[in-house]
Amino acid sequence: FDVDVSNLGCGLNGALYFVSMDADGGMSKYSGNKAGAKYGTGYCDAQCPRDLKFINGEANIENWTPSTNDANAGFGRYGSCCSEMDIWEANNMATAFTPHPCTIIGQSRCEGNSCGGTYSSERYAGVRDPDGC
Repeated sequence: FDVDVSNLGCGLNGALYFVSMDADGGMSKYSGNKAGAKYGTGYCDAQCPRDLKFINGEANIENWTPSTNDANAGFGRYGSCCSEMDIWEANNMATAFTPHPCTIIGQSRCEGNSCGGTYSSERYAGVRDPDGC
């Protein structure tokens, strides 16, 4: 594939990556999940995002903390983790190819600070490699 990143400066990132989420968004695993991948449920990545509104077929509303600058955003008690393979991340100055492995195969739910990543007190507390190797 060809992508023109000549106008994508420092601090910006064009990306193409794969994650090991369920193809059906978890519908076959979780009876409460009626929406599936078509509507964005089942997403996971190596940063174990806690800003997802639905995880494992349930609303992520416990301890939901709204964003201070976006009425549609925030983060909850749970995160959704899985391995991630960054095929291409780039701007007009650099490019990267990065694996983010996990110690657990497939998607898993984490809780609070044990998720690591952005909304936790310890970035590396989770079961995956948020920075890549």
